[in-house]
Amino acid sequence: MKTGYLAIMRRTLVQLASRPLYWYAIIVLPLLLFAFFTSELEEGLPVKAPAGIVDNDHTSMSRRVGRNLDGMQLVSLTKECDSYSDAMDALRKGEIFGFFLIPENYEADLLSGRSPVISFYTNMTYFIPGTMLYKNFKTTAVYTKAGVVMNVVQSATGAQADQVMPLINPVNIQAHPIGNPWLNYAYYLASSFIPGVLQLMIFLVTAFTICDEIKRGTSVRLMRMARGSIIRAVTGKLLPQTLIWVVIAMFMEAWMYGFNHFPIYGSLFWMTVSTLLFVAASQGFSLLVCCLLPNLRLSLSVNALMGILSFSIGAFSFPVSEMYGAIGIFSWIIPVRYYFLIYITQSLDAMPLYYSRCYFAAYFAFITAPLLMLWHLKRYYRRPVYEP
Repeated sequence: MKTGYLAIMRRTLVQLASRPLYWYAIIVLPLLLFAFFTSELEEGLPVKAPAGIVDNDHTSMSRRVGRNLDGMQLVSLTKECDSYSDAMDALRKGEIFGFFLIPENYEADLLSGRSPVISFYTNMTYFIPGTMLYKNFKTTAVYTKAGVVMNVVQSATGAQADQVMPLINPVNIQAHPIGNPWLNYAYYLASSFIPGVLQLMIFLVTAFTICDEIKRGTSVRLMRMARGSIIRAVTGKLLPQTLIWVVIAMFMEAWMYGFNHFPIYGSLFWMTVSTLLFVAASQGFSLLVCCLLPNLRLSLSVNALMGILSFSIGAFSFPVSEMYGAIGIFSWIIPVRYYFLIYITQSLDAMPLYYSRCYFAAYFAFITAPLLMLWHLKRYYRRPVYEP
């Protein structure tokens, strides 16, 4: 029996080549999901969310409100409902994501100085389109009333528009979004979801590779090939996969910054270093779980759970500071969190490397942490007992 690193690596490559499951998990599925997320967010942000309108006034002013609403970038008035009940039915069926309700006597109340109540409803089950519709509905309602007030004041006083506007809008706001001035959702959602997918697949494949040896009872032969060294056995098992994951990760980087033109204001070199360390850190996290739970079912379950939860607790779209403490703490024990923070500091904000030093140190913590628990995995590798 041949022993040493090369013999173990050749054995691992034969296993990878002989089981189509590995090729689907390592190559096919990640690439398909990369394309899926970028194509879904190709427009940059949701546009023309279907909405409805209930016009109970049927006047020129209410029709103008409908035209203004339909002309907004994020709204598409696809349904004109006769009543509140019809609009709610369409909302529940998923035909629209929200509707705008104009009350009776809307124009008469406005012109007479009374305050009509405009209502709008959004389905927040679909958070992004619901939020976008809410924002546009509110903007339409506010500016419609402001326009009416301007007309009334001009008619009563004879003032010009530039004299009335400071009274209606005394403070002008200039917004300067830093790092993402286009407000492009892909630049922070796809840039977090795509590495999150890669991390999830690394978690699962690493756990399957390590614990499948125990399940099949082949870990004893592996330890003989490693001459009793668990470090040599694990390194030989994971290194071929690491090389393949590195190629996939480099493609991921080229896919984001090259093909899809994600912004890179800072150092591409340090982002590349971050990507390479991210692959090793993800393998280290999964290996640590396998050391603590050397059981195929349990290790796969825990890795899958943490990989899926990364999309929510990774704080890509919801800040850790606003999470419950018992939940927010989990965001700091997943590698993709640090990849995202480095992406923000190095790619979007172009900050000096000094401000990312702790995030790079976290990568090394993930890589070295399994060394403390390999002795536990070694016991199971020497005496494999499959526990279903």
